Amino acid sequence: MLCIMHKSAENPEHWLANHGDYLYRYAMSRLRNEELSADMVQEALLAAWKGWKNFAGKSSVRTWLVGILKHKIIDHIRKEIRDRKLADAVESDPTSAWFDADGKWLEAPRAWKENPEELCESEQFQKTLQSCISKLPEKQQIIFQMRELTGEDTDTICKEADITSTHLHVLIHRARLALRTCLEHHWFGGSR
Repeated sequence: MLCIMHKSAENPEHWLANHGDYLYRYAMSRLRNEELSADMVQEALLAAWKGWKNFAGKSSVRTWLVGILKHKIIDHIRKEIRDRKLADAVESDPTSAWFDADGKWLEAPRAWKENPEELCESEQFQKTLQSCISKLPEKQQIIFQMRELTGEDTDTICKEADITSTHLHVLIHRARLALRTCLEHHWFGGSR
């Protein structure tokens, strides 16, 4: 009875109006690409419409839709990573200029003097951070966001991206180095 009442409580024709903005914001927070986010929402809504008869009503419609969207995003990320060459040449790595042939710093990074907790609450800092993340190579962006922003664990990311844990750590390391340089220049360097 609960299942029938729940399913009839919201007509699939109203999903876009009732949940579209929320789903779009969810996709944007993970993909940082307007067109791709809209496509992922459309794919999720289409999949939900096709699978509506299988919806058991054990969660809200929105939770169910977000679950479908999350899987669509993960599938997209997997495909993107598989379609690319996983082994980048060291010469094309933007972080290689920071290290000598032995892997030691050419110039060590400066220590930050600002409180990290206060920075997390700063809207201006968040905008600068997002701008820096958007400058990363796309593969590093995706992996960094999965690991550091959405909190996915190593095994999950490696499985979804079809990469080894060593490659994951290399990508995260490179992303962190690039972000540090960008933040030092655009935030800590005083160009606010």
